[in-house]
Amino acid sequence: FHAQCSQRLQSPRMDLCHVPATREKGWYLALMAPNVKGPNYAWLDPSRLYCHPQGFQDCLADLLQPFQGDAIDMVAGIDAMGFILGAAAAAKLQKGFLAIRKAGHLCVQTVTQPYTDYSGREKVMEVRTDAISPGLRILLVDQWVETGGTMRAAIELVERLGGVCVPTGVAAICIENSEGGKWIQERYKCSHCVPPRLQPRFDQHQ
Repeated sequence: FHAQCSQRLQSPRMDLCHVPATREKGWYLALMAPNVKGPNYAWLDPSRLYCHPQGFQDCLADLLQPFQGDAIDMVAGIDAMGFILGAAAAAKLQKGFLAIRKAGHLCVQTVTQPYTDYSGREKVMEVRTDAISPGLRILLVDQWVETGGTMRAAIELVERLGGVCVPTGVAAICIENSEGGKWIQERYKCSHCVPPRLQPRFDQHQ
């Protein structure tokens, strides 16, 4: 299998088959690629992690471990990269998946919520009104929580429709210790993949 995998997937820049002998929580974070395109882009690109079979599985397992035994009715992922982790988490939990979209893409009745994203841009998020019933317990998933604006908007949409983000909550590869990130962690059960010793480096975007 290793030889076949190496032949098909390995490149000089990305080894998708190597797995360390000891897989500590967060080992897969090293698979992520740094920003080489300047300040208009996120400082780190996690999408390479998703290309690695074992890395992706271990990331999902670490994200969902704190919610083992919790009652979760549905997983919601945030447009756009939260769709990847959210749909994978829903499949692993054998739950339905709800896409929370950037406004203007859904052809059904929606509710909307304005927000400011990590880059300071003003945007609007929307969700269909027929998927969330009062008391539905929802796990919200996104790729990253930097300033917390996007996640807070998603929480607002879910709760306006009667959904419940407590005691389930929020999962992301990283939840930074920004003002917004702390606000979310103080109010909701949260899960992320960054070990405590590495958190300061992520908060400083190093």
